Amino acid sequence: QLQLVESGGGLVQAGGDLRLTCTASIASFDKYGFDKYTIGWFRQAPGKDREGVSCLSAIDGNTYYSDSVKGRFTISRDNAKNTVYLQMDNLKPEDTAVYYCAATRVGEGRNRLWISIWRNPTEHDYWGQGSQVTVSS
Repeated sequence: QLQLVESGGGLVQAGGDLRLTCTASIASFDKYGFDKYTIGWFRQAPGKDREGVSCLSAIDGNTYYSDSVKGRFTISRDNAKNTVYLQMDNLKPEDTAVYYCAATRVGEGRNRLWISIWRNPTEHDYWGQGSQVTVSS
């Protein structure tokens, strides 16, 4: 019911900034609406597992960040545009990866556990195709 498309990736020097955009298309028969979907950002570097970078809860608006990006990345959303952003500041070479946005519906019960489980890719149902971010030293 949800299609996600990432954009905004590219090549940047260390210390630079990028903003990733995730735009959602929702099927006409989807009864929930974009604002009911919790959205996360993940990344995957060559030879590494996909890791959770950030997440924004649709239930309570809480934001979550991995320790490696906390203080440098900011997640936000514009429900009127069916869009989620990931502002990435002070980028480092170790941020180089393919970045994916993901979406899922989270009920009240699962939301109480979300702080512990949001990083698990299997907790997210819909995925974009990814956008490459390369940070040169």
